[in-house]
Amino acid sequence: MAKPWNVDVLLETVRGFQGACVIAAAAELDVFSALGGKPAAADALAVRIGSDPRATAILLDALVALELLTKRGDTYHVPPEVAEILTQDSPTNVLPAVRHQANCLRRWAQLARVVRTGLPAERTPSIRGEAGDCEAFIGAMDNFTASIAPQIIEKLSPLRFQRLLDVGGASGTWTIAFLRAVPEAAAVLFDLPQVIPLARQRLTRAGLIDRVTLVAGDFYTDPLPGGADFAWLSAIVHQNSRRENRDLYAKIHAALAAGGVLAIRDIVMDASHTQPVGGALFAVNMLVATKGGGTFTFDEFQEDLTSAGFSDVRLIHRDEYMNSLILAKKP
Repeated sequence: MAKPWNVDVLLETVRGFQGACVIAAAAELDVFSALGGKPAAADALAVRIGSDPRATAILLDALVALELLTKRGDTYHVPPEVAEILTQDSPTNVLPAVRHQANCLRRWAQLARVVRTGLPAERTPSIRGEAGDCEAFIGAMDNFTASIAPQIIEKLSPLRFQRLLDVGGASGTWTIAFLRAVPEAAAVLFDLPQVIPLARQRLTRAGLIDRVTLVAGDFYTDPLPGGADFAWLSAIVHQNSRRENRDLYAKIHAALAAGGVLAIRDIVMDASHTQPVGGALFAVNMLVATKGGGTFTFDEFQEDLTSAGFSDVRLIHRDEYMNSLILAKKP
């Protein structure tokens, strides 16, 4: 059914950034963690988080209006259900994902300029700094996928491999899920040097570090470690141009053993590039964030994988967003 656009719906949609900005600022300032178990008035909280008292009071009142905090007299409290997802000490918090979306928001605000110039948005670090933003991005990838990884991997069954190559494996979310699904296998996780310590921490906590080789490098400039019979490329393709993807596929092809399989998890668009809706909007996210990234159709995947030497390219699962799955084989 077509969206019933009118003035009210249009303006409500345009104003949608306001609540997002309030939540994002609170996450970056770690307001919920600072109040969790320690309710406070605005001036006392401002001392805790190093902020301006007046500005802090206005932000806190907006959070109360959004029902993310409660207010009794002059004191602000974090409800238990909010503390569970937005305080640092909670094992189920999604603070990294919220902080990552805040970084995306800063780039989306520059969309008109990006469209005029064709250049990605200017990157400005959050108040947490570049290292904090990197950690938020890596943590967000785990927030987005840890709970669904086993179900996605089940769609690849039957899984038979001895050595996994997790390309751009971040903090190891997918490596962990694959090794639990195939207990006799080992893995190589390849990612940037600043990411490897985060992966080591997560894999150690999972009790799987002895089955994983961590390799630091940049897949744009460095060869990939060889010897794997199964390669996993999750949510990477969209950040690249098709030329960059062809180069990456060729590196994966060279790294795989004969008969090895590459599995890709990403968005797959229809021929018009307008559906699914989430994919069309994510292409905008790549427009503001990268020089050549976007979202691609299955025909484009197939053409680029074939040009890199792969055969038997198949779409085995279509998803409305990021969880479509493509398999390709090295002859």
